[in-house]
Amino acid sequence: MSNFSFAEWSNLLDQWEASSSSSSSNADHKPEKTIPTTTSVEKLIKEIENPLTREHALFALSRNRGIRANLAPLLWNSTGTIYLLLQEITTVYRVMSSPDLVARATNNVCNALVLLQCVASHPDMRMNLIKANVPYYLYPFLEAKNKEKQYEYLRLTSLGIIGALVKVDNAEIVHFLLQSEIVPLCLRCMEVGNELSKTVATFIIQKILVQDEGLRYFCSFAERFFALIRVMGTMVDNLVEEPSSRLLKHIIRCFVRLSDCPRACDGFKISLPSKFRDDTILNLIRDDPEALEWLRQLFVNIATGNRG
Repeated sequence: MSNFSFAEWSNLLDQWEASSSSSSSNADHKPEKTIPTTTSVEKLIKEIENPLTREHALFALSRNRGIRANLAPLLWNSTGTIYLLLQEITTVYRVMSSPDLVARATNNVCNALVLLQCVASHPDMRMNLIKANVPYYLYPFLEAKNKEKQYEYLRLTSLGIIGALVKVDNAEIVHFLLQSEIVPLCLRCMEVGNELSKTVATFIIQKILVQDEGLRYFCSFAERFFALIRVMGTMVDNLVEEPSSRLLKHIIRCFVRLSDCPRACDGFKISLPSKFRDDTILNLIRDDPEALEWLRQLFVNIATGNRG
């Protein structure tokens, strides 16, 4: 199974930073050229406490990938840091539906989100986010229907945290996400997000489906099943005009996993995207034997009803 490259989210943030208004103070910052020592990292974390130095500290910590591996424990175990990151995130809630959501505010929040993604990516730290109900703080960004640049980057960085949580199969994390109603939010992102946001949201659905509870969630209720199929079918149709082999592969993986349920196979007989047999779509994975095998297995499962 292919895993999404989480480095792309950081690359995208760099592109966003470069295109931000020159009036933003971040425009004066340059990415760190050397890997900071533990002492200097701890100093930057301490600077998050001071409103006057917080913006620079968030920027420096979020942009230096060389320190990511050891950053999560320092962030989580330093007094008040996670609270301040969440405080930075919640400050933008009140302007989410107004034209006041400017680049500088978005940059600060995205940098805070990147630091939370470091925690979510750490094998010993990610469950702390679940136990503290941190994903709930991301959901307002996933609910947004706006397609403007600022909203897209909030959407993408928030999805990045959820994606990091589910990257390693964990039934407890999936249970939490299902109980917190993450699925409708992912479907929203698959509908309104750009190609990368659609890909991450589909990856999250794929990882949820890996767990038996996730498969039951979609296959036990027809409205949930057909809501997912409708959204993924629309994405497949759109791939004709905006091709993405990466997104297509995640979509196929979702369909294959759903086809493990005989009831879903029955549903596919009336709802499977016709574009799956279109040369334009097939050409996207022509040189990918693994993806072609997934698609072949999907057709076999549907033909047999996966009943033996």
